[in-house]
Amino acid sequence: MSNTPILQLQEASIFQREHLVLSDVNVEIYHGQFVYLIGQTGSGKSSLLKTLYGDLPLKSGVGNICGHDLKSLKDKDIPFLRRKMGIVFQDFQLLTDRTVSDNLLFVLKATGWKDKKKMEAKINEVLEKVGMATKGFKMPYQLSGGEQQRVAIARALLNDPELILADEPTGNLDPGTSEEIMILLKQISENGRAILMATHDYSLILKFPNQTLKCEDGKVFMAVQSSL
Repeated sequence: MSNTPILQLQEASIFQREHLVLSDVNVEIYHGQFVYLIGQTGSGKSSLLKTLYGDLPLKSGVGNICGHDLKSLKDKDIPFLRRKMGIVFQDFQLLTDRTVSDNLLFVLKATGWKDKKKMEAKINEVLEKVGMATKGFKMPYQLSGGEQQRVAIARALLNDPELILADEPTGNLDPGTSEEIMILLKQISENGRAILMATHDYSLILKFPNQTLKCEDGKVFMAVQSSL
C-alpha cells in the first residue's frame, strides 16, 4: 500500500449550495483500501461523494483526490479527474437504448479513446473481470439488477481508476445479489484500487468488515462496529 493517500481531506467543509452539510472533515484513503461511508438519509453522504467527483465545489479546507486539488478544480478539469476514478450508482445509470458493449464503448469514446481494437479489447477485459463476458450483446432490460450493476462496475473500471466511489451500489438489489456485488468489489480492492462505498446496509458491513466512516450531526468520524 502506497504511503501517499489517494484521497485526502483536511478541515474540509462540504456544502450543498449555500447550506453547510458537513464541517471539519478529515479523511485519508490509501491505494487498496476499502472504506464504508454510512449515515442516515440527509446526513451528508451523497454531498461528500459529489464533492469528491467534482459535482459540488469544495469551498473551504484542503482536498486532494487522484492527484487533483479539489479547491482549485476548474470545470474543464473535471473530465480529467473522473478519468482517474470510477463511479458506481445505486440505479446503474446504463443507457437503455444500446447494448452492454455499446454502453462501455460510449464511455471509452467520451474519455478520448480512438483505437477500435484497443477499445474492443478493453471492453472484453472489464466484462470478463465482472463475470459478464458473454453478455455484451444484451440490452440492459434483458439483464437482472445484479447483472446491470456488474456492467456498471465494469464501466467504472474502463479507465483503470485509482479510486472507485460507490453510492449505495447494492441499494436496489436483493440480499443474495448484494453479497455477490460485495465479493466483486472486495476482489477489485484487493487488486490495489481504493474503494469508498456509501451504504445503509449494515448487514453487509458486518459480513464484510472494513474501516467505516460515519456522517452524523454535521461531522464525519471513524465508527467502530459495535456502535453502528
